[in-house]
Amino acid sequence: MSKPILVIKFGTASITLPSGEPDTGIIAEIARQVSEIHAGYRIIIVSSGAVGAGKAYIQDYKGTMTQRKAAASVGNPLLVGLYAASFAPTNIFIAQGLCERQHFASRKKFLQLKETFEELWANNIIPIVNENDVVSDRELKFSDNDELATLLAVGFGAESLMFCTSVGGLLDGEGAVLRNVSNVNEVFKFVKTDKSFLGLGGMASKLTFAKLAARMGIRVVIFGMNRKDELLDALHGNAGTLIKPGKSTLSARNRWLGSGGLVSGRLQIDEGASKALLKRKSLLAVGVSDVEGDFEAGEIIEIYSPAQEMIAVARARETSGAIRENLKKMNFEVAHANDIVLL
Repeated sequence: MSKPILVIKFGTASITLPSGEPDTGIIAEIARQVSEIHAGYRIIIVSSGAVGAGKAYIQDYKGTMTQRKAAASVGNPLLVGLYAASFAPTNIFIAQGLCERQHFASRKKFLQLKETFEELWANNIIPIVNENDVVSDRELKFSDNDELATLLAVGFGAESLMFCTSVGGLLDGEGAVLRNVSNVNEVFKFVKTDKSFLGLGGMASKLTFAKLAARMGIRVVIFGMNRKDELLDALHGNAGTLIKPGKSTLSARNRWLGSGGLVSGRLQIDEGASKALLKRKSLLAVGVSDVEGDFEAGEIIEIYSPAQEMIAVARARETSGAIRENLKKMNFEVAHANDIVLL
């Protein structure tokens, strides 16, 4: 049996100094602890910090989109170099993977990405992944690396997804780490809306994507690197916050589809259509209340219930224009049952 897949995401604040420069001590600790579990997992490390590593080299840095791209182009090789140097004493080689949303929007491109990672794992190499900030447009970029890590975990069928934060887990109202979470919706009340001055994401982002991963049957852990062996302890359930996975029997194709890929539009449906989807029926125009966005046939869309809850993603059978023209039409198929994944 193949070794399980483990995706570990390190946020900017968790691996950088207050100045924004990479914390070499933390990166060395990551390498040491990951090397201890390397034999038992196919590992992907998603690491932020490239912009922080490179911004000191950009004159009069103010954080504009162009400056962020330039900083990332400088910082990415610096960051990967630090990982490579830290893993070298463990005799583990690393590779750089720069991803864009288009790699997840097309099933063919996604499978090519997966094949590349499989080849790296076959040679005991750990991919260090980041968004390709140098070329990513504002409209097509990931919301943050939490999303990138989740898309990789869901699409690849990971056993566990770990988010490293500067605070060591999800904190309750009194500042203590919540050890176990069964229902993500119940803990959003503890989330503060502020975020690290260095990073893009925050705890709300992690919980949003943790909810998706858990729905897909993936074990999610939110942890820190503030004490000895915390990554190892968190993986084994002895530190951080564990978000329990739900049950999922989705095929690999439907896991990829369920991850959302590059969502191009949104449909609002009525109660009758919602009940039909739960019975694994196709979605017909008669049940569509509203169409948002412009999309082509074959693109991925989100489906929302009358209560404004996202209940499914689907591959559209028709264009957004055609669906608008045929709203409430009885036999006009918007998405086939085989191309709908319930969430």
